[in-house]
Amino acid sequence: MDNNNIDFKDLWKKQAVSQPNMEDLMLRLKKFKRTNLRSLWITNILLFATSAFILFVWYYFQPQFISSKIGIVLAIVAMAMYVLVYNRSLKDFKNSDATHTNHDYLQQLIVIKKKQQFIQSTILTCYFVLLFVGICLYMYEYASRMTVFYAVVTYGVTLLWIGFNWFYIRPKQIKKQEDKINSLIEKFEEIDKQLL
Repeated sequence: MDNNNIDFKDLWKKQAVSQPNMEDLMLRLKKFKRTNLRSLWITNILLFATSAFILFVWYYFQPQFISSKIGIVLAIVAMAMYVLVYNRSLKDFKNSDATHTNHDYLQQLIVIKKKQQFIQSTILTCYFVLLFVGICLYMYEYASRMTVFYAVVTYGVTLLWIGFNWFYIRPKQIKKQEDKINSLIEKFEEIDKQLL
């Protein structure tokens, strides 16, 4: 009967603590960098193509209202500002090599995390505000030619799309990015503590 009594606390204490596999961690770090660099390039291409399309629309349709022209400029400024700040993070991903210590990788990830938080909060907010104002100003010329119903529907759909991006897609993307970098930081912190 005594043989059936198992001391789970004792078993828990005796189990081997799994040490983070350094090779696996370096592969995860490499994948994280590769994913972020690919995202950076895709963002550059998409925003450049969008800016080129907006300039084509300006040239081809020749808007008459000054509000339309200001709207186009604001939209392009929003995209240019976002791309310039986002591209600065490229050097953080390129400045690492195999000779860095665990502590160096940890510090680099913390710097990247702080820059990501700045981009996700301040820069993305400025981007959305400028883009929102730019789109609303641009649409005014064409909405003024519509009936009130169609103008309200047009603005309503546009605002719903911007709201959906701001309140649903943006937080999901931010959470996904934070989870990835936090996971890496935790692993490097574990290794860093073990080496002290």
